[in-house]
Amino acid sequence: MLTFAAAVFFLLITPGPGVLSAAGVGSAFGFRSGARYIVGLFIGTNLVALAVISGLAAILLATSEVRFLLLIASACYLVFLAARIALSGTKVAFIETAKPPGVWGGITLQAINPKAYAVNTTLFTGFAFWPESLASETLIKLVVINGIWIPIHFLWLGAGVWLHRLDLPARVQFRINLAMAVSMLAVVALAALAPK
Repeated sequence: MLTFAAAVFFLLITPGPGVLSAAGVGSAFGFRSGARYIVGLFIGTNLVALAVISGLAAILLATSEVRFLLLIASACYLVFLAARIALSGTKVAFIETAKPPGVWGGITLQAINPKAYAVNTTLFTGFAFWPESLASETLIKLVVINGIWIPIHFLWLGAGVWLHRLDLPARVQFRINLAMAVSMLAVVALAALAPK
């Protein structure tokens, strides 16, 4: 089970749409708005987990046309976010919008987030540690995943709030934005290149 917990940690701590957008909301709108957004991400990621556990995701993604349409929709959205980040100039902004995305924005992002499906599929179909009861193992996995997921997302939110408060030189802010945009594009590339 320690191997499973380590896998959860490393899969969740790496930059993906969820944690990057949590940092962005924190940077742009502060901790409270970011916390509301994280509630939406939490609900969304658990809905994705339930879809993976129940097999609903496998049924929906079994049709190549549906899988391709969802891949295109999520790739377009993530490329859009990456472009907004990269083109925000020399202000650490991650994502700029007129108002915070809120709970519904978090749920929506996770619904089309390819990393959420990949991570949940990896975690629930691999790392068997309780062969006597699949139901018990699945329940324990849900508790462990959420126990690690929550602090990691609040850590990224805190990083966004903290970066906003810093008075960084323009070139450093630009490099941060570029690194975040490249990370988002890496998620798109990995989703596109994943075996079908």
